[in-house]
Amino acid sequence: MQNSNVNLRELVLEALLAVTRDQEYSHIVIRNILDKYQYLDKQERSFFKRVCEGTLEHRIWIDYVINQFSKVKVNKMKPVIRCILQSSVYELKYMDGIPASATCNEAVKLAQKKGFYNLKGFVNGVLRSISRGMEHISLPDPKQEPLSYLSIRYSMPEWILEMWQKTYSMAQIEEFLEAFLLESPLSIRINPLRTTKEDLKQEFQAAQISVREHQTMPDVLYLEGYDSLARITAFQEGKFSVQDTSSMQVALLADPKPGDYVLDVCAAPGGKSIHLAEQLLQKERQSEKSDTVKGMVEARDLTAYKVSLIEENIARCGLANIRAVQADARLLDQTQVQRADIVIADLPCSGLGVLGRKADIKYRITQQACEELAALQREILAVVQHYVKPGGILIYSTCTIRHEENEENVSWFLQQYSDFCLEKQQQILPKKRENDGFFLAKLRRKSK
Repeated sequence: MQNSNVNLRELVLEALLAVTRDQEYSHIVIRNILDKYQYLDKQERSFFKRVCEGTLEHRIWIDYVINQFSKVKVNKMKPVIRCILQSSVYELKYMDGIPASATCNEAVKLAQKKGFYNLKGFVNGVLRSISRGMEHISLPDPKQEPLSYLSIRYSMPEWILEMWQKTYSMAQIEEFLEAFLLESPLSIRINPLRTTKEDLKQEFQAAQISVREHQTMPDVLYLEGYDSLARITAFQEGKFSVQDTSSMQVALLADPKPGDYVLDVCAAPGGKSIHLAEQLLQKERQSEKSDTVKGMVEARDLTAYKVSLIEENIARCGLANIRAVQADARLLDQTQVQRADIVIADLPCSGLGVLGRKADIKYRITQQACEELAALQREILAVVQHYVKPGGILIYSTCTIRHEENEENVSWFLQQYSDFCLEKQQQILPKKRENDGFFLAKLRRKSK
């Protein structure tokens, strides 16, 4: 599995070191490497992406396996050797089309190339032992040690399982875990201002991209078998946006009316804001007052980089009723007080609902960080509630499945701000090949 100019396993090693040793974000690392080596063909890109993501997703199980066959435990290994072994064990287990001998030989060559000639025998011995013993690896007893079993079987840190156990049954938790490890199709939302579902489906089929419709959401399609999102012509032309179906519920719940002013306080990369802007335009075009009623979405975020991401998406979709602004959501903007018909507060969170797409979150997040995020969410909510008009709505949402950041924060908010009432709240749980975990609440400021 390698191009004449590039060793794919060396690229995998580079990516894994960046994530596990240097604490970089996996999706950014993988994207940057694929951008750098754009000449890789579809099969090579797929191999690189799958081994990187799979190794990270299954890391706890992989380390458990290595520790059963190696005298040197994983946490004592040199980072290069550890990453070579981890990705090789993933190959041995999950890449059926690659002979075990090829995986072992390539690992030994890579160790030598990286200056570990004296450890080539160690790498070879550990991997060949694992290859022979793969079918006989035993996990903790699920009845005697249920959390240990689930932790290793699904590569989820045990403290996260303990936290979920306070709210969910073991059966529900195992459903989350299964959903996270299954490869999910890409969910996209059609831009009805630029195309129709039938036309877009025909474009995908002509490009040999697998497409299926959502059972209940008419503007949603699932894609599989595409190479690079950026290379899809319909994406470049703004005919669709990539967005999880759970996340789409924010704009659907907000349900903007013609002429509404919408303020999205933590908007990057802009999916929800663009959805709202498209909704506004659609409704205004259908309205008898379409010439006079013009709504606006203001999409804000903290850094210039995040604002640039929003601006890229605005330009791609060709929308004139949305603007991107750099602002700190923790600081009160007096010019916005009681000005917005709708405020969207999709706030920084622990991200435990999107572990299927961002596996490194589960290794990076800590209990302390979760608590700090819940406090940050309250700090921002205390500020942005000022922007909601009497009779207007505040949508609070997160992409996590953690009670303290979700239902508890809504309860806190209602105790603090008695001029708001809760109209709806929903914890969406991760569903296999369908959607991420997500939480949203619709709060309305009472009219004076």
